[in-house]
Amino acid sequence: MAQTDLFNPAAAPAASDTRPVAASEVRPQTPPPLAARMRPRSLDDYVGQSHILGPGMLLRRSIEADRIQSLIFYGPPGTGKTSLAQIIARQTSCHFERLSGVESNVADMRRVLSGAGNRLANSGRTTILFIDEIHRFNKSQQDVLLPDVESGVIRLIGATTHNPFFFVNSPLVSRSQIFELKPLTEEEVVGLLRRALADAERGLGHIGIRADEDALAHLARISDGDARKALNSLEIAALTTAPAEDGFIHLTLAVAEECIQKKAIVYDGDGDAHYDTISAFIKSIRGSDVDAALYWLAKMIHAGEDPRFITRRMLISAAEDVGLADPMALVLANAAHAAAELVGWPEARIPIAEAVIYLATAHKSNSAYKAIDAALEDVREGRTLAVPEHLRDGGKAAKKRLGRGAGYEYAHAHEGHFVAQDYLGASRRYYEPTEQGTEKKIRERVAHWREQLESARRREGEQDHQK
Repeated sequence: MAQTDLFNPAAAPAASDTRPVAASEVRPQTPPPLAARMRPRSLDDYVGQSHILGPGMLLRRSIEADRIQSLIFYGPPGTGKTSLAQIIARQTSCHFERLSGVESNVADMRRVLSGAGNRLANSGRTTILFIDEIHRFNKSQQDVLLPDVESGVIRLIGATTHNPFFFVNSPLVSRSQIFELKPLTEEEVVGLLRRALADAERGLGHIGIRADEDALAHLARISDGDARKALNSLEIAALTTAPAEDGFIHLTLAVAEECIQKKAIVYDGDGDAHYDTISAFIKSIRGSDVDAALYWLAKMIHAGEDPRFITRRMLISAAEDVGLADPMALVLANAAHAAAELVGWPEARIPIAEAVIYLATAHKSNSAYKAIDAALEDVREGRTLAVPEHLRDGGKAAKKRLGRGAGYEYAHAHEGHFVAQDYLGASRRYYEPTEQGTEKKIRERVAHWREQLESARRREGEQDHQK
Protein backbone atom coordinates (compact mmCIF):
# COMPACT_ATOMS: atom_id res chain seq x y z
CA MET A 1 0.00 0.00 0.00
CA ALA A 2 1.35 3.42 -0.94
CA GLN A 3 2.42 5.57 1.97
CA THR A 4 0.53 8.83 2.47
CA ASP A 5 2.67 11.93 1.99
CA LEU A 6 2.30 13.46 5.43
CA PHE A 7 4.06 16.64 4.39
CA ASN A 8 2.24 17.51 1.19
CA PRO A 9 0.08 20.57 1.96
CA ALA A 10 -2.20 19.64 -0.93
CA ALA A 11 -2.78 16.09 0.29
CA ALA A 12 -6.48 15.55 1.08
CA PRO A 13 -7.62 13.45 4.09
CA ALA A 14 -8.51 9.86 3.39
CA ALA A 15 -12.16 9.10 2.61
CA SER A 16 -12.46 7.06 5.79
CA ASP A 17 -11.34 10.01 7.89
CA THR A 18 -14.66 11.36 9.18
CA ARG A 19 -13.37 13.33 12.16
CA PRO A 20 -14.27 17.05 12.27
CA VAL A 21 -11.72 19.30 10.59
CA ALA A 22 -10.40 22.08 12.80
CA ALA A 23 -10.06 25.59 11.43
CA SER A 24 -6.28 25.35 11.84
CA GLU A 25 -6.26 22.31 9.52
CA VAL A 26 -7.97 24.05 6.61
CA ARG A 27 -5.38 24.30 3.85
CA PRO A 28 -5.06 27.55 1.91
CA GLN A 29 -5.62 27.34 -1.84
CA THR A 30 -2.56 29.46 -2.60
CA PRO A 31 0.74 27.56 -2.85
CA PRO A 32 2.89 27.48 0.27
CA PRO A 33 5.90 29.80 0.51
CA LEU A 34 9.07 28.90 -1.35
CA ALA A 35 10.84 27.95 1.88
CA ALA A 36 8.15 25.36 2.62
CA ARG A 37 8.20 23.97 -0.93
CA MET A 38 11.99 23.64 -0.90
CA ARG A 39 12.19 21.65 2.31
CA PRO A 40 14.75 18.84 1.88
CA ARG A 41 13.35 15.34 1.36
CA SER A 42 16.38 13.35 2.50
CA LEU A 43 19.63 13.71 4.37
CA ASP A 44 21.43 14.10 1.06
CA ASP A 45 19.27 17.17 0.27
CA TYR A 46 19.75 18.65 3.72
CA VAL A 47 22.09 21.66 3.88
CA GLY A 48 24.16 22.62 6.91
CA GLN A 49 24.69 21.13 10.38
CA SER A 50 27.66 19.03 9.29
CA HIS A 51 28.83 19.01 12.91
CA ILE A 52 25.96 16.62 13.75
CA LEU A 53 24.96 15.22 10.33
CA GLY A 54 28.29 14.79 8.58
CA PRO A 55 29.44 11.31 7.55
CA GLY A 56 30.00 9.12 10.57
CA MET A 57 28.39 11.54 13.02
CA LEU A 58 26.19 10.07 15.76
CA LEU A 59 22.90 11.63 14.67
CA ARG A 60 23.32 10.62 11.04
CA ARG A 61 24.20 7.05 12.00
CA SER A 62 21.18 6.87 14.31
CA ILE A 63 18.83 8.12 11.60
CA GLU A 64 20.18 5.79 8.93
CA ALA A 65 20.01 2.80 11.28
CA ASP A 66 16.52 3.73 12.57
CA ARG A 67 17.80 3.86 16.15
CA ILE A 68 16.35 7.23 17.02
CA GLN A 69 15.17 7.74 20.56
CA SER A 70 13.91 11.04 21.98
CA LEU A 71 15.62 14.12 20.54
CA ILE A 72 15.55 17.87 21.16
CA PHE A 73 16.82 20.22 18.46
CA TYR A 74 17.53 23.80 19.39
CA GLY A 75 18.88 26.73 17.46
CA PRO A 76 17.89 30.00 15.74
CA PRO A 77 14.97 30.21 13.31
CA GLY A 78 15.50 28.92 9.79
CA THR A 79 18.26 26.42 10.61
CA GLY A 80 16.29 23.30 9.63
CA LYS A 81 14.83 21.91 12.84
CA THR A 82 11.41 21.08 11.38
CA SER A 83 12.91 19.83 8.11
CA LEU A 84 15.20 17.47 9.99
CA ALA A 85 12.28 16.07 11.98
CA GLN A 86 10.37 15.45 8.75
CA ILE A 87 13.37 13.67 7.21
CA ILE A 88 13.63 11.43 10.26
CA ALA A 89 9.94 10.57 9.94
CA ARG A 90 10.42 9.63 6.28
CA GLN A 91 13.49 7.48 6.93
CA THR A 92 12.12 5.51 9.88
CA SER A 93 9.31 2.99 10.12
CA CYS A 94 7.51 5.03 12.77
CA HIS A 95 4.11 6.66 12.55
CA PHE A 96 4.43 10.47 12.58
CA GLU A 97 2.37 12.94 14.62
CA ARG A 98 2.93 16.66 14.93
CA LEU A 99 1.89 19.13 17.65
CA SER A 100 2.63 22.79 18.21
CA GLY A 101 3.74 24.32 21.48
CA VAL A 102 1.76 27.42 20.51
CA GLU A 103 -1.53 25.88 19.31
CA SER A 104 -1.83 22.46 20.99
CA ASN A 105 -3.33 21.86 24.42
CA VAL A 106 -3.36 18.98 26.90
CA ALA A 107 -6.41 17.43 25.24
CA ASP A 108 -4.56 17.30 21.92
CA MET A 109 -1.58 15.73 23.63
CA ARG A 110 -3.66 13.06 25.39
CA ARG A 111 -5.41 12.20 22.11
CA VAL A 112 -2.09 11.69 20.31
CA LEU A 113 -0.56 9.77 23.22
CA SER A 114 -3.60 7.52 23.53
CA GLY A 115 -3.46 6.75 19.81
CA ALA A 116 0.26 6.01 20.09
CA GLY A 117 -0.36 3.56 22.92
CA ASN A 118 -3.10 1.74 21.00
CA ARG A 119 -0.95 1.65 17.86
CA LEU A 120 1.97 0.10 19.72
CA ALA A 121 -0.25 -2.48 21.41
CA ASN A 122 -2.12 -3.47 18.23
CA SER A 123 0.60 -3.35 15.59
CA GLY A 124 3.88 -2.93 17.45
CA ARG A 125 4.52 0.32 15.60
CA THR A 126 6.14 3.20 17.49
CA THR A 127 5.05 6.81 17.03
CA ILE A 128 7.33 9.78 16.46
CA LEU A 129 5.77 12.83 18.10
CA PHE A 130 7.23 16.08 16.79
CA ILE A 131 6.53 19.13 18.95
CA ASP A 132 7.44 22.45 17.38
CA GLU A 133 8.37 25.20 19.88
CA ILE A 134 8.28 22.75 22.76
CA HIS A 135 9.49 25.48 25.13
CA ARG A 136 6.02 27.08 24.82
CA PHE A 137 4.50 24.15 26.74
CA ASN A 138 4.27 24.86 30.46
CA LYS A 139 5.62 22.45 33.06
CA SER A 140 2.36 20.54 33.48
CA GLN A 141 2.03 20.08 29.72
CA GLN A 142 5.59 18.81 29.47
CA ASP A 143 4.97 16.45 32.39
CA VAL A 144 2.13 14.81 30.43
CA LEU A 145 4.73 13.50 27.98
CA LEU A 146 7.00 11.89 30.55
CA PRO A 147 5.34 8.48 31.08
CA ASP A 148 5.09 7.71 27.36
CA VAL A 149 8.61 8.95 26.65
CA GLU A 150 9.90 6.85 29.54
CA SER A 151 8.05 3.71 28.43
CA GLY A 152 8.99 4.10 24.77
CA VAL A 153 5.41 4.49 23.51
CA ILE A 154 6.56 7.60 21.63
CA ARG A 155 9.83 8.88 20.29
CA LEU A 156 9.77 12.58 21.08
CA ILE A 157 11.39 15.11 18.76
CA GLY A 158 11.19 18.60 20.20
CA ALA A 159 12.23 21.78 18.38
CA THR A 160 12.99 25.04 20.17
CA THR A 161 14.84 28.30 19.70
CA HIS A 162 15.58 28.34 23.44
CA ASN A 163 18.26 26.46 25.35
CA PRO A 164 16.42 23.30 26.52
CA PHE A 165 18.56 23.08 29.65
CA PHE A 166 16.74 26.21 30.85
CA PHE A 167 13.34 26.05 29.15
CA VAL A 168 12.49 22.33 29.01
CA ASN A 169 11.79 20.21 32.07
CA SER A 170 14.86 18.43 33.42
CA PRO A 171 13.19 14.98 33.31
CA LEU A 172 12.50 15.40 29.58
CA VAL A 173 16.00 16.70 28.92
CA SER A 174 17.57 13.78 30.78
CA ARG A 175 15.63 11.33 28.59
CA SER A 176 16.57 13.04 25.32
CA GLN A 177 19.63 13.60 23.18
CA ILE A 178 20.22 17.33 22.72
CA PHE A 179 21.54 18.66 19.40
CA GLU A 180 22.28 22.32 18.71
CA LEU A 181 21.63 23.55 15.17
CA LYS A 182 23.74 26.49 14.07
CA PRO A 183 23.01 29.31 11.60
CA LEU A 184 23.84 28.40 8.02
CA THR A 185 26.93 29.93 6.48
CA GLU A 186 26.57 32.47 3.69
CA GLU A 187 27.90 29.89 1.22
CA GLU A 188 25.28 27.37 2.31
CA VAL A 189 22.47 29.91 1.96
CA VAL A 190 23.66 30.93 -1.51
CA GLY A 191 23.66 27.26 -2.47
CA LEU A 192 20.03 26.95 -1.34
CA LEU A 193 19.06 30.04 -3.33
CA ARG A 194 20.67 28.65 -6.47
CA ARG A 195 18.90 25.34 -5.96
CA ALA A 196 15.55 27.13 -5.66
CA LEU A 197 16.24 29.10 -8.86
CA ALA A 198 17.06 25.91 -10.75
CA ASP A 199 14.24 23.67 -9.41
CA ALA A 200 11.30 23.84 -11.83
CA GLU A 201 9.13 21.44 -9.82
CA ARG A 202 9.15 23.05 -6.39
CA GLY A 203 11.21 26.20 -6.86
CA LEU A 204 11.38 29.07 -9.30
CA GLY A 205 13.03 27.29 -12.22
CA HIS A 206 9.88 27.51 -14.36
CA ILE A 207 9.81 31.31 -14.21
CA GLY A 208 13.02 32.26 -15.95
CA ILE A 209 15.20 34.26 -13.58
CA ARG A 210 18.71 35.60 -13.89
CA ALA A 211 20.13 36.52 -10.50
CA ASP A 212 23.35 38.48 -10.08
CA GLU A 213 25.91 36.94 -7.73
CA ASP A 214 26.06 40.06 -5.57
CA ALA A 215 22.26 39.94 -5.20
CA LEU A 216 22.36 36.34 -3.92
CA ALA A 217 25.30 37.18 -1.66
CA HIS A 218 23.34 40.09 -0.19
CA LEU A 219 20.30 37.91 0.54
CA ALA A 220 22.54 35.34 2.20
CA ARG A 221 24.39 37.92 4.27
CA ILE A 222 21.36 39.84 5.50
CA SER A 223 19.38 36.69 6.32
CA ASP A 224 21.95 35.98 9.07
CA GLY A 225 21.95 32.22 8.53
CA ASP A 226 18.14 31.95 8.33
CA ALA A 227 17.37 29.86 5.24
CA ARG A 228 13.64 30.52 5.52
CA LYS A 229 14.09 34.30 5.42
CA ALA A 230 16.51 34.11 2.47
CA LEU A 231 14.25 31.85 0.37
CA ASN A 232 11.10 33.82 1.04
CA SER A 233 12.90 37.08 0.21
CA LEU A 234 14.05 35.52 -3.05
CA GLU A 235 10.46 34.61 -3.86
CA ILE A 236 9.25 38.14 -3.13
CA ALA A 237 11.93 39.49 -5.44
CA ALA A 238 10.95 37.08 -8.22
CA LEU A 239 7.21 37.70 -7.96
CA THR A 240 7.42 41.48 -7.76
CA THR A 241 10.00 42.14 -10.50
CA ALA A 242 8.81 42.59 -14.09
CA PRO A 243 10.59 40.67 -16.85
CA ALA A 244 13.15 42.56 -18.92
CA GLU A 245 13.07 42.87 -22.71
CA ASP A 246 14.73 39.47 -23.06
CA GLY A 247 11.82 37.89 -21.19
CA PHE A 248 13.86 37.06 -18.08
CA ILE A 249 13.40 38.47 -14.59
CA HIS A 250 16.67 40.13 -13.65
CA LEU A 251 17.42 40.10 -9.91
CA THR A 252 19.98 42.80 -9.22
CA LEU A 253 21.55 43.91 -5.97
CA ALA A 254 19.11 46.84 -5.82
CA VAL A 255 16.14 44.46 -6.09
CA ALA A 256 17.60 42.20 -3.39
CA GLU A 257 18.17 45.15 -1.07
CA GLU A 258 14.58 46.23 -1.48
CA CYS A 259 13.16 42.78 -0.78
CA ILE A 260 15.16 42.17 2.41
CA GLN A 261 15.49 45.61 3.92
CA LYS A 262 16.53 44.87 7.49
CA LYS A 263 19.06 42.40 8.77
CA ALA A 264 17.49 39.57 10.74
CA ILE A 265 19.28 39.76 14.05
CA VAL A 266 19.29 36.40 15.84
CA TYR A 267 18.35 37.67 19.28
CA ASP A 268 15.77 36.48 21.77
CA GLY A 269 15.00 38.55 24.85
CA ASP A 270 15.09 35.58 27.21
CA GLY A 271 17.14 33.05 25.27
CA ASP A 272 20.77 32.19 24.55
CA ALA A 273 21.44 35.13 22.23
CA HIS A 274 20.33 37.55 24.96
CA TYR A 275 22.86 36.21 27.48
CA ASP A 276 25.59 35.38 24.97
CA THR A 277 25.58 38.92 23.57
CA ILE A 278 25.71 40.67 26.95
CA SER A 279 28.50 38.26 27.93
CA ALA A 280 30.51 39.19 24.84
CA PHE A 281 29.79 42.87 25.54
CA ILE A 282 31.12 42.79 29.11
CA LYS A 283 34.13 40.64 28.19
CA SER A 284 35.02 43.11 25.42
CA ILE A 285 34.93 45.98 27.93
CA ARG A 286 37.06 43.94 30.34
CA GLY A 287 39.49 43.18 27.52
CA SER A 288 39.73 46.88 26.53
CA ASP A 289 38.50 46.23 22.97
CA VAL A 290 36.41 49.35 22.47
CA ASP A 291 35.36 48.45 18.92
CA ALA A 292 34.08 45.00 19.90
CA ALA A 293 32.21 46.50 22.85
CA LEU A 294 30.51 49.02 20.57
CA TYR A 295 29.54 46.30 18.08
CA TRP A 296 27.84 44.16 20.74
CA LEU A 297 26.15 47.30 22.09
CA ALA A 298 24.88 48.11 18.58
CA LYS A 299 23.53 44.57 18.18
CA MET A 300 21.57 44.86 21.43
CA ILE A 301 20.24 48.30 20.47
CA HIS A 302 19.16 47.04 17.03
CA ALA A 303 17.41 44.04 18.63
CA GLY A 304 15.46 46.29 21.01
CA GLU A 305 17.15 45.21 24.24
CA ASP A 306 16.00 46.99 27.41
CA PRO A 307 18.57 49.81 27.91
CA ARG A 308 18.37 49.34 31.67
CA PHE A 309 19.54 45.74 31.33
CA ILE A 310 22.62 46.98 29.47
CA THR A 311 23.42 49.80 31.90
CA ARG A 312 22.96 47.58 34.97
CA ARG A 313 25.64 45.26 33.62
CA MET A 314 27.84 48.28 32.85
CA LEU A 315 27.56 49.37 36.48
CA ILE A 316 28.80 45.97 37.59
CA SER A 317 31.65 46.08 35.07
CA ALA A 318 32.66 49.56 36.19
CA ALA A 319 33.09 48.32 39.76
CA GLU A 320 34.40 44.83 39.03
CA ASP A 321 36.67 45.34 36.02
CA VAL A 322 37.72 49.00 36.12
CA GLY A 323 37.41 49.52 39.86
CA LEU A 324 39.79 51.85 41.64
CA ALA A 325 42.10 52.08 38.65
CA ASP A 326 39.63 54.74 37.50
CA PRO A 327 36.88 55.51 40.07
CA MET A 328 35.16 57.85 37.59
CA ALA A 329 34.09 54.79 35.59
CA LEU A 330 31.42 53.92 38.13
CA VAL A 331 30.23 57.53 38.22
CA LEU A 332 29.91 57.68 34.44
CA ALA A 333 28.21 54.26 34.24
CA ASN A 334 25.70 55.39 36.85
CA ALA A 335 25.09 58.60 34.88
CA ALA A 336 24.45 56.54 31.72
CA HIS A 337 22.01 54.36 33.67
CA ALA A 338 20.11 57.45 34.88
CA ALA A 339 20.07 58.90 31.37
CA ALA A 340 18.70 55.64 29.92
CA GLU A 341 15.94 55.64 32.51
CA LEU A 342 15.07 59.21 31.60
CA VAL A 343 15.13 59.21 27.78
CA GLY A 344 14.96 55.57 26.58
CA TRP A 345 15.71 54.49 23.02
CA PRO A 346 16.86 55.79 20.62
CA GLU A 347 18.49 58.78 22.36
CA ALA A 348 19.87 56.64 25.19
CA ARG A 349 22.33 55.09 22.75
CA ILE A 350 24.50 58.22 22.97
CA PRO A 351 25.20 58.45 26.73
CA ILE A 352 25.43 54.66 26.89
CA ALA A 353 27.99 54.62 24.07
CA GLU A 354 29.94 57.39 25.81
CA ALA A 355 30.10 55.33 29.00
CA VAL A 356 31.02 52.15 27.08
CA ILE A 357 33.92 53.92 25.39
CA TYR A 358 35.10 55.24 28.75
CA LEU A 359 34.88 51.82 30.43
CA ALA A 360 36.60 49.99 27.60
CA THR A 361 39.49 52.48 27.39
CA ALA A 362 39.97 52.95 31.15
CA HIS A 363 42.75 51.39 33.21
CA LYS A 364 41.55 48.07 34.64
CA SER A 365 41.68 46.63 38.15
CA ASN A 366 39.60 43.94 39.81
CA SER A 367 41.19 44.49 43.23
CA ALA A 368 37.92 45.66 44.88
CA TYR A 369 36.09 42.59 43.57
CA LYS A 370 38.81 40.25 44.82
CA ALA A 371 39.09 42.06 48.16
CA ILE A 372 35.43 41.76 49.16
CA ASP A 373 35.28 38.13 48.03
CA ALA A 374 38.34 37.30 50.11
CA ALA A 375 36.82 38.97 53.17
CA LEU A 376 33.51 37.14 52.62
CA GLU A 377 35.36 33.84 52.36
CA ASP A 378 37.00 34.53 55.73
CA VAL A 379 33.64 35.35 57.31
CA ARG A 380 32.04 32.21 55.90
CA GLU A 381 34.85 29.79 56.62
CA GLY A 382 36.90 31.25 59.44
CA ARG A 383 36.30 31.95 63.12
CA THR A 384 34.23 35.09 63.67
CA LEU A 385 36.33 37.93 65.09
CA ALA A 386 35.03 39.86 68.07
CA VAL A 387 35.06 43.65 67.88
CA PRO A 388 38.06 44.95 69.88
CA GLU A 389 37.08 46.69 73.12
CA HIS A 390 38.39 50.11 72.10
CA LEU A 391 36.29 50.05 68.88
CA ARG A 392 33.00 49.17 70.56
CA ASP A 393 30.23 51.70 70.91
CA GLY A 394 30.85 53.71 74.05
CA GLY A 395 28.06 56.20 73.59
CA LYS A 396 25.66 54.91 76.25
CA ALA A 397 26.22 55.32 79.98
CA ALA A 398 25.93 51.58 80.64
CA LYS A 399 28.56 50.84 78.04
CA LYS A 400 30.84 53.50 79.46
CA ARG A 401 30.64 51.90 82.90
CA LEU A 402 31.68 48.58 81.27
CA GLY A 403 34.69 50.28 79.78
CA ARG A 404 33.61 49.85 76.19
CA GLY A 405 35.28 52.22 73.77
CA ALA A 406 38.01 53.07 76.24
CA GLY A 407 41.37 53.64 74.61
CA TYR A 408 40.04 54.55 71.17
CA GLU A 409 42.03 57.29 69.47
CA TYR A 410 40.28 59.74 67.14
CA ALA A 411 42.14 59.72 63.81
CA HIS A 412 41.37 63.37 62.98
CA ALA A 413 43.07 64.49 66.18
CA HIS A 414 46.43 63.29 64.87
CA GLU A 415 48.84 64.58 62.28
CA GLY A 416 47.89 63.53 58.77
CA HIS A 417 44.46 62.46 60.10
CA PHE A 418 45.88 59.02 60.81
CA VAL A 419 46.66 57.07 63.96
CA ALA A 420 48.08 53.58 64.14
CA GLN A 421 45.85 51.37 66.28
CA ASP A 422 44.31 47.92 65.99
CA TYR A 423 41.06 48.04 63.99
CA LEU A 424 40.45 44.31 63.62
CA GLY A 425 41.95 42.29 66.41
CA ALA A 426 43.83 40.05 63.97
CA SER A 427 46.23 40.32 61.09
CA ARG A 428 44.33 40.10 57.83
CA ARG A 429 45.03 41.38 54.31
CA TYR A 430 42.30 41.40 51.64
CA TYR A 431 42.92 44.42 49.42
CA GLU A 432 45.89 44.24 47.08
CA PRO A 433 45.97 47.45 45.04
CA THR A 434 47.42 47.34 41.56
CA GLU A 435 49.62 49.91 39.85
CA GLN A 436 46.97 50.68 37.25
CA GLY A 437 45.91 54.31 36.79
CA THR A 438 44.64 56.06 39.90
CA GLU A 439 45.16 52.95 42.01
CA LYS A 440 48.93 53.39 41.83
CA LYS A 441 48.62 56.36 44.23
CA ILE A 442 46.25 54.38 46.44
CA ARG A 443 48.84 51.58 46.59
CA GLU A 444 51.47 53.98 47.92
CA ARG A 445 49.16 55.30 50.68
CA VAL A 446 47.96 51.84 51.69
CA ALA A 447 51.54 50.53 51.91
CA HIS A 448 52.54 53.46 54.15
CA TRP A 449 49.54 53.04 56.49
CA ARG A 450 49.86 49.25 56.65
CA GLU A 451 53.48 49.53 57.74
CA GLN A 452 52.50 51.79 60.64
CA LEU A 453 49.52 49.63 61.59
CA GLU A 454 51.69 46.50 61.66
CA SER A 455 54.26 48.28 63.83
CA ALA A 456 51.52 49.36 66.25
CA ARG A 457 50.09 45.83 66.34
CA ARG A 458 53.51 44.38 67.13
CA ARG A 459 54.05 46.89 69.96
CA GLU A 460 50.67 46.06 71.47
CA GLY A 461 51.49 42.38 71.23
CA GLU A 462 54.80 42.89 73.04
CA GLN A 463 53.08 44.90 75.76
CA ASP A 464 50.47 42.19 76.27
CA HIS A 465 53.22 39.55 76.45
CA GLN A 466 55.10 41.54 79.14
CA LYS A 467 51.91 41.76 81.20
